[in-house]
Amino acid sequence: MVVDAMDADAAAMHSVDLAMQPHLWIYDDEGLTDSDRHSHVMLEALMHMATEIRVSEQGFDRVDAAHFGTPDMVHQWHQTMVGLARLMMAAGLASRPMRQLATAAVGKSVGSTSKEAESKRLPR
Repeated sequence: MVVDAMDADAAAMHSVDLAMQPHLWIYDDEGLTDSDRHSHVMLEALMHMATEIRVSEQGFDRVDAAHFGTPDMVHQWHQTMVGLARLMMAAGLASRPMRQLATAAVGKSVGSTSKEAESKRLPR
């Protein structure tokens, strides 16, 4: 996969974010604890992703690629999602589902050539 990111850590986080998009619904389920959510996303990630994420600025299968543990990156991603959900609740936006926010970003990943992706304006 090719991504555009500020650094290797951000590229690894972006790849986790893309892989975990189908599981954002879990952050909208009020009946689950943060621990339940963490367990769910960790299990899903380890079932569907490799145990490490390799990032290289030079190309695929390089020996000089940075290595990131998938469990560590998923843990960071989960913490980000929990923080975002709390921030939205504090801002009074809790009624807007997390997966709805994610769909605004779908199609804006690397390789997208749509007019919306090129625009600097917010989606309508």
